[in-house]
Amino acid sequence: MSKAIVWSKDGCGQCVQALTVLKSRGIEIEERKIGGDYTREQLLEVVPSARTLPQIFIDDNYVGGFRELKEMFYTHD
Repeated sequence: MSKAIVWSKDGCGQCVQALTVLKSRGIEIEERKIGGDYTREQLLEVVPSARTLPQIFIDDNYVGGFRELKEMFYTHD
């Protein structure tokens, strides 16, 4: 089973959509919530170019944001 790490924050509609897509695909999710247990600085250590959320990794491979996630799943089916 694939595993995703999703950097997110409360009130982020695209974060919710990304989590929904991943769950619908049966992908195990570790959510790293900014303002919860994680800081923006911790995200920037992992993805220095991050300007938006969510930031998504699947099986340790960087996907990008929600747009890139949609492109990955819906243009390669």
